[in-house]
Amino acid sequence: MHCSVPFRILLAGSVAILAFSATSPTPRAFASVGVVHSQETPSSIVIGFVGGFVRHDNPHHGAVLFAQRLQERAPKGTYVQVFENRHRQAAYNTIIRLLDRNHDSVLSEEEKSQARVILYGQSWGAATAVLLARQLNRAGIPVLLTVQVDSVSKLWRDDRTIPPNVAAAANFYQRHGLVRGQPQIVAADPARTQILGNFLFDYKQSPVKCDEGYSWLDRHVTPSHMQSECDPRLWAQVEELVRQRLEPQPTAVAVASPSQQPVDK
Repeated sequence: MHCSVPFRILLAGSVAILAFSATSPTPRAFASVGVVHSQETPSSIVIGFVGGFVRHDNPHHGAVLFAQRLQERAPKGTYVQVFENRHRQAAYNTIIRLLDRNHDSVLSEEEKSQARVILYGQSWGAATAVLLARQLNRAGIPVLLTVQVDSVSKLWRDDRTIPPNVAAAANFYQRHGLVRGQPQIVAADPARTQILGNFLFDYKQSPVKCDEGYSWLDRHVTPSHMQSECDPRLWAQVEELVRQRLEPQPTAVAVASPSQQPVDK
């Protein structure tokens, strides 16, 4: 069945609402995620967004687990925090506060130029990462990297066009089921933004087993979308891309694994 984009978005929202009401998660908070016990200005800022109505500290979801791993492995001074996708303004305010090195409530051009910001997300969270990059663009703040995992935009929101303040962007998606990810991202200014690839994952051919933290609707109505969230292969590639930016190496080339080459449109 072919669905128009607005209908698909409405359907995705309806499924998310039903999944939220049908699930009674009892997430335990991860104190380490999003908490930097230091008065020093972070060397890099990594902001993630969860999808649907998932809590930012839900231990079963890929964006949260990724933040945990990254905080354990990232260079000293890296700030990592996960937000619900509806809390984009809070994420923006956090970035502004962290970049304000002299705490005068005004970002100087020097403070902006020193920004090392990475944004990622899954589902609605992926679309929110693009919206936040666009908001930072209006403020004149550069972004090192955006990563979208099975990105689903809300009505009248563009999760396809990457703004020119983003140096590099990657998109991971799947195309089965009622909720499908954005298949192609493009640069608003190709001279300023490198699209690393639109990487297709096929969970019909290579299914992934997710743990018990997902609802019946996740498993039976949107199984491929769910698998994009818990797929360790996918998130390992996300981690590789992020860590390359946190620990830049002149000879490093960001590519997909041989089994997951970018799909050109």
